[in-house]
Amino acid sequence: MLGATGSVGSSTLDLVERHPERFEVMALTAAKNVASLADAARRTSAKLAVIGDERLLPELREQLAGSGCRAAAGREALIEAAAGEAELVMAAIVGCAGLEPVMAAVQAGRTVALANKEALVTAGGLMTGAAQESGAVILPVDSEHNAIQQCLAGNRSCDVARIVLTASGGPFRTKGRSEMASMTPEQAVAHPNWSMGAKISVDSATMMNKGLELIEAHHLFGLPSGRIDILIHPQSVIHSMVEYVDGSVLAQLGSPDMRIPIAYALAYPERIDTPAAPLDLARLGSLTFEAPDLERFPALRLAREALEAGGAAPIVLNAANEEAVAAFLDRRIGFLDICQTVEEALLRTGASQPRSIDEVIDIDRAARALAGDLMRELAA
Repeated sequence: MLGATGSVGSSTLDLVERHPERFEVMALTAAKNVASLADAARRTSAKLAVIGDERLLPELREQLAGSGCRAAAGREALIEAAAGEAELVMAAIVGCAGLEPVMAAVQAGRTVALANKEALVTAGGLMTGAAQESGAVILPVDSEHNAIQQCLAGNRSCDVARIVLTASGGPFRTKGRSEMASMTPEQAVAHPNWSMGAKISVDSATMMNKGLELIEAHHLFGLPSGRIDILIHPQSVIHSMVEYVDGSVLAQLGSPDMRIPIAYALAYPERIDTPAAPLDLARLGSLTFEAPDLERFPALRLAREALEAGGAAPIVLNAANEEAVAAFLDRRIGFLDICQTVEEALLRTGASQPRSIDEVIDIDRAARALAGDLMRELAA
């Protein structure tokens, strides 16, 4: 489990611990949260625990003393864990930090439950190519892509007219641009439906998360930009839809609980029970939909443009967004400055298609530096 202490990791652990007869935990990783990592390793009898920050290795060893769990730290240890003995790898490291471990798992031919959307956004062609060579299976964990996979089951891809990613619209769905300009980090992370980490919550507020999912869907399902649509659905009950050439539309519904798509990926092609609340449509009464507003949420336009431009554009989009979101959470820039930074970074960058993960990382690093310069210009 890559990213065991985050939101997706905690939900995954909950399901694993509810089904001890089905799962044996080989390795758990975390970036810096030693206490939570050690606690999870002890609870699940994990064989290996890896902390990303090498300076924290002595503390991790101390907390795991007598548990029988081996402690390790750093980049190479993360890659070792990802490509190790486990049959299934839950990839839940946030951002580009998870790129190398995810690629290692894919190259090792593992089944990868992918909650790290940035892996396909920045290196989609490389990832899917490596999966074809190794025989790895990539199972999407994002609720939207997971829903699409379920709606595609048993049907031919040539019969698909389009896929529709649904979006809650986030906490600022009804606010105007002038209102959004003064929004605080606390307001941005207060998602109306889902419980998520700070970064992805801000991405939901800008709707960049849906833009990233658009790019991810292209790589997962092999459809061009023009056959992938986005629809606002505030109740977050229909998680996505697939329209077929005969006019039929299949939708996957469920309570807004990440344990549902995680369970689907963990048990695939079987299913396991979850503690998620049953869906009560009679109580809900109605489901509503609306088209996204590209003027108020320019992240959707930027992501589609990056997908269609190809090359380094999706990498720059993701890197600049990560840097801008971090700056917003640190109160160094305003909410609307996030997308402004991303757009300017895209305008100032023009690199060819990366041919390796190392090249992806180089482009990512340069884009982050550029985003930092742009934000300093904004603040000047």
